[in-house]
Amino acid sequence: MSGGGSSSLRSALSYCVQQVRNYDYHHYLCLLELPTEMRKAAFALRAFNVETARAMDVASDPKIGLMRLLWWQDAIDKLYTKKPINHPAAQALSWAISEHNISRPWLKRSVEARIRDAEREVDDIPESIEELEKYAEETVSTLLYNTLQAGGISSTTADHAASHIGKASGLVLLLKSLPYHCTRNRHQSYIPAKLAEKHGLLVKQGGRLEILLDNDSREGLCNVVFDIASVANAHLLKARELAGKVPNEAKPVLLHSVPVQVLLDSLSKVQFDVFDPRIQRGVLGVPPLLFQFKLKWYSWRGMF
Repeated sequence: MSGGGSSSLRSALSYCVQQVRNYDYHHYLCLLELPTEMRKAAFALRAFNVETARAMDVASDPKIGLMRLLWWQDAIDKLYTKKPINHPAAQALSWAISEHNISRPWLKRSVEARIRDAEREVDDIPESIEELEKYAEETVSTLLYNTLQAGGISSTTADHAASHIGKASGLVLLLKSLPYHCTRNRHQSYIPAKLAEKHGLLVKQGGRLEILLDNDSREGLCNVVFDIASVANAHLLKARELAGKVPNEAKPVLLHSVPVQVLLDSLSKVQFDVFDPRIQRGVLGVPPLLFQFKLKWYSWRGMF
């Protein structure tokens, strides 16, 4: 990515691009469809999301992961007082804040939601899918709000569509990550108790509620995934109902709907079995070239 002023800033922005490409590839491809003038800020914002989303995963000890999130919480406040921070993603974010007047509240909401999530105990099961929707809104929709802001786009309708797309995206990515969280003993975190009980997965063991995820419970888990995917699909449809009223300049930001659709289609093909290895292949379960074709098709047609 060219431009961006000084060599240190160019280096920071290059770091952001690589982080997004390495750890959030489908959204990396989405950001390439943005106009040049907002692309750099979008990569800075998305790299911030990568750093905070991975904080708990890369830490050998959950306390260290939590410390990283708390560091980012403090870093955001420092960035708005123009205090220098020796971290490339923070440096790029500082530039984006300065150049595009990025709002602090949405950045704060995102990292604070991840802190609350990190502080929960393993057996602290969310009660309902509404809790997952709230988490998706705070961690994903806020990112889209900031990206719209970076493009100088002020539209209530675009924000409304971004809210639905963010919720849909957050929900399906939580589903995709369920197998990974199982290996980290966090498999209960993102399966709501009400849905688990509805499909026979909620049991009481040792005086506390647990969610069964063995071979005998696979059908029940698929039913849970179907229910959550259905809510995500409903949000996607609501966003697309607004397409006629969304300003054209906002539509490239809302292309994040494409990964949601692709993953929903991939889940449907494997009967909503998130443990099916086909989900992890390619880009969200489809060959990379097919994903890029779908993305370009939506972009060319001015759709999302």
